[in-house]
Amino acid sequence: FPQTFDKILIANRGEIACRVIKTCKKMGIKTVAVHSDVDSSAVHVKMADEAVCVGPAPTNKSYLNMDAIMNAIKQTGAQAVHPGYGFLSENKQFAKRLAAEGVSFIGPDTHAIQAMGDKIESKLIAKAAKVNTIPGFDGVVKDAEEAVKIAGEIGYPVMIKASAGGGGKGMRIAWNDEETREGFRFSSQEAASSFGDDRLLIEKFIDNPRHIEIQVLADKHGNALWLNERECSIQRRNQKVVEEAPSTFLDPDTRRAMGEQAVSLAKAVKYSSAGTVEFLVDSKKNFYFLEMNTRLQVEHPITECITGLDLVQQMIRIAMGYKLQHKQSDIPINGWAIESRVYAEDPYKSFGLPSIGRLSQYQEPLDLRNVRVDSGIEEGSDISIYYDPMISKLVTYGKTREEALKKMEEALDNYVIRGVTHNIPLLREIIVHPRFVSGDISTKFLPEVYPDGFKGHMLTAGERRELLATAAALYVAAQLRSQKFLGDLSRQWELCVELDKGVHMLGVSRSGNNYTVSEIVENITSLVTSYKLAASLSKHMPEKVPEDTSSILRSPMPGSVVAVSVKPGDNVAEGQEICVIEAMKMQNSMTAAKAAKVKSVHCKAGDTVGEGDLLVELE
Repeated sequence: FPQTFDKILIANRGEIACRVIKTCKKMGIKTVAVHSDVDSSAVHVKMADEAVCVGPAPTNKSYLNMDAIMNAIKQTGAQAVHPGYGFLSENKQFAKRLAAEGVSFIGPDTHAIQAMGDKIESKLIAKAAKVNTIPGFDGVVKDAEEAVKIAGEIGYPVMIKASAGGGGKGMRIAWNDEETREGFRFSSQEAASSFGDDRLLIEKFIDNPRHIEIQVLADKHGNALWLNERECSIQRRNQKVVEEAPSTFLDPDTRRAMGEQAVSLAKAVKYSSAGTVEFLVDSKKNFYFLEMNTRLQVEHPITECITGLDLVQQMIRIAMGYKLQHKQSDIPINGWAIESRVYAEDPYKSFGLPSIGRLSQYQEPLDLRNVRVDSGIEEGSDISIYYDPMISKLVTYGKTREEALKKMEEALDNYVIRGVTHNIPLLREIIVHPRFVSGDISTKFLPEVYPDGFKGHMLTAGERRELLATAAALYVAAQLRSQKFLGDLSRQWELCVELDKGVHMLGVSRSGNNYTVSEIVENITSLVTSYKLAASLSKHMPEKVPEDTSSILRSPMPGSVVAVSVKPGDNVAEGQEICVIEAMKMQNSMTAAKAAKVKSVHCKAGDTVGEGDLLVELE
């Protein structure tokens, strides 16, 4: 490797910090990790050559604490900083402070960060660079009433979003004036809490689009390349869940047109480093500029798989001032790569609300070929309320899409995660869903495929029989091993097996090591005849009465209460906001399920609440 830096500080945590350290090691560069006090034994801290504590757990006191990070740089003599994604990666103040100290920022210069970080300015620059843009209002919206006026001129539906935004925060879609007013209020609060900047803009909302982004790479000598696309349409709450490269939807001409527009935008802002230009693509392959992310993206591994480039290594070389090593014609599409984002979250609650806990068992499917796992945790790690609940990025690669999908199925089935609720059941269903397999996807995929939310795998009749037979045979085998049936020398047993609230009477016969299972009576739902297996205990079991969720409001996840809008004695209408809970920087409005009178309020702004905690009772 040519000479670059001797020592790099990684201003991040978790999987991306580990990812950057791996490349630094490969290049012979010493690494410095920063961490909060709760992260002192985290994987990225163990991997680095040195580690500095930059403050307590909350991000604004640690990973966003510029003074502490600047001190860590001075203390360790790091010559450059890689910011990863999130945190300070797109913060122009941080980049300016580094430049003032003569420390290299491994990313673009402050001018590009500023120009692309402001959605209003970036749209004007994109227009001037002849990049296709979405029709909308070029300017900051003053208040809710002006928002309604502009929305009327553009035509519904409209998207209200934070100018400084990203990650789906501070974003609302409105289909009428009422929703515009409410969206304006919500987005400005969320934007202020996530970015310290409550400016909003409004644009036409493209219904049913695909989200396809182009990876670009540019040096400090005016050279820029596009490294193909990533298909990121499978999303929930504007956050990506499954990504793939290339996209099944693009033909070579559209791909080239998008790539060339992305490069002309990069050149217009004198971009250097790795960056991503995001586009919305409609069903007719019209594509519109969405935003440019002036950093390494979460899903960069799939691009590395199909191009053979190490993007972190390229970023470090570029920051050192080297020219790009490749020409556009050198960039291949070799094979197909798919990434599943494995999260500690409950997929049965709006496709994933954060879940916290300790990983009591953790095993990545790394014994499989063509599987890459980018993670920053290990067995015994804690998934905490303070940070993003990502467990890992599971990437599979194949010569064809079919091969990559088969490998993903296998990898998900071989992944062991215990101690936290995780979203593997959802990922597993997505990748075998006929619509996904055929490539018929849009950003609406999840809500369209699971209109009532994700309920888990629905058993086919064959799978159901297989499951019942397996359960019965295993039960008998275990009983025989523990010699419970010793006095019972018969080779036949009758069992009662309960599955999905239905009860099945099964006859099991054994000959040597073979068990034959047959169903005696189809679905006896009355429990009167459960005599063998459930041996008359079931009648002593109290029936669990489901709670009346329309009058009891509980927190759907761990978080903190931002606002409570009611007090005891108030009358509320159905759908009226009762309180707002913030978790992992997302604000969630809790609303009344029916028109009623408020009986009692059990929380106040600033409280920390756990999943299932009682917030408000209605009469």
